[in-house]
Amino acid sequence: MSFNNNFGLIPAPPKAYLSVEWTYLSAGGLGLEQRLFLQSERGRRRMMFRYLQGSTPVVLTRAGFLIAIIALIDWRVDLNIAFGFLYLFPLLLVGTVLSRWQILLAALLCTFLSDVFDPFNFTLAVALPQDILVFTSLAGTGLFAYEITRSRRREMENLRRVEVEMTARREAEEQLEFLIDSSPAAILTTGADSLILRANAAAHRLLGAPDGELPGRSIRRYIPALGRVPFTGETPQAFRTEMQCRGERENGAVFPANVFFSTYITAMGPRLAALVVDASEELREREESSLEQLMAGSRILVGAVSHEIRNVCGAIAVIYENLVRSGALTGTKDFEALGSLVETLNKIASLELKQSASDSEIGGIDLQETLDDLKIVLEPYCQEADIAVHWDIPGELPAVWADRHSLLQVLLNLTKNSERALEGSDLKRIDVVVREGKGVVSIRVTDSGPGIGSVDKLFQPFQKGADSTGLGIYLSRAFVRSFRGDLRHDPAAPGCSFVIDLAIAGSHETDYGRTGKQGTNPAAVAR
Repeated sequence: MSFNNNFGLIPAPPKAYLSVEWTYLSAGGLGLEQRLFLQSERGRRRMMFRYLQGSTPVVLTRAGFLIAIIALIDWRVDLNIAFGFLYLFPLLLVGTVLSRWQILLAALLCTFLSDVFDPFNFTLAVALPQDILVFTSLAGTGLFAYEITRSRRREMENLRRVEVEMTARREAEEQLEFLIDSSPAAILTTGADSLILRANAAAHRLLGAPDGELPGRSIRRYIPALGRVPFTGETPQAFRTEMQCRGERENGAVFPANVFFSTYITAMGPRLAALVVDASEELREREESSLEQLMAGSRILVGAVSHEIRNVCGAIAVIYENLVRSGALTGTKDFEALGSLVETLNKIASLELKQSASDSEIGGIDLQETLDDLKIVLEPYCQEADIAVHWDIPGELPAVWADRHSLLQVLLNLTKNSERALEGSDLKRIDVVVREGKGVVSIRVTDSGPGIGSVDKLFQPFQKGADSTGLGIYLSRAFVRSFRGDLRHDPAAPGCSFVIDLAIAGSHETDYGRTGKQGTNPAAVAR
């Protein structure tokens, strides 16, 4: 027997705790007449034990009173009858409250009284075997009552414990039933034949089935991947995992699904419990976020390149003006065409890149949450590469002016560069230190690698010898400067150390993107 075995979350109470009667009654396996008969039998037994049991002083008083009456009768009634057998009744009483050795003492006392008031003449050859027989009978009766009482007490304790467990299980079952039925996530269970045994209201809404019609249908119709999960018995281990797959609604519409499932065994056979979440909104948000990040990166890259082109155009324009003033090439059509080309190229590079307010994600962000995301992404890779990561982050950090996704990309780029630099190092360590200054929060990322040999062209694009395009550091600084911050290299620190300076939200004391501190901001110029 198990409770709520469709979901298999509440196991049945151990059989050792259940008497035969309780099992049949709680299971509802008997008819009305049989249940009434068992209840009446239990009632008679309770009535009998009610007379035999009670508090210790009351029971001992009753037993002492009976012993006195029996002794008086045995003494005063002048008949050739021994009334010693009546001492069995007080021994039944004392057997319910006294210990074994105390019961033996009571039996010895009653044997002595029976022998003293015996109407027959005392003869050692006859009286000794008789006394032994009487003592054995009385002691056996008392010990029998003792064992019956102890067994009864154990049964009552077990019964009370089972009743408490049953009450707790019923409450837990009701709470679980309410939790499952009111859950916004689709929850369902299937058997070994892949037929749905139970499904909550959210599962009917998700799969587009009418209420109450999912049980009995095959899960392969809606989530084929769940129909291919091997059950316990087919494989030596149970499954408790998650997967991403495709689902299909009643009307044939396909949706991406995140499925958390487990397999288990019940008395009715193997079962699978699954929690299904529609991932359509998550997919849309992820794709939209990726597109926004791509467009933001493209704008920053184009702005930075435009800035470099304008610098080159400015230099060419100066040389052109010098040649015009010298008059050496005046009137030459090619020379005049060169001037037109320089002017046109400068205009193209000076075009403003329009950015709507809805596209901008820059604002005050919780830096602690961004660093937590960095830990989640970074630490598994560092553990695989045997790199020790040390975090020195204050407990309270102010909000900073940044775009959360862009800042996370910059931090990942710096730490990935550190991972590559530490591949051949004996000491592999990355330190992430956060400090708050006047109007600014600084994030320092330092590794124990060999460091950077030449820093003159560190922030220039298309670095020679780079693993990819050589734009990582260049774009990272452009990203940081796009939200009023700056990325700089600290040559004084051992190894390789980069510092990200972020303006505190609401502070106007530090504005790298507008003042041009620590270098020109190409993104700001591009805007």
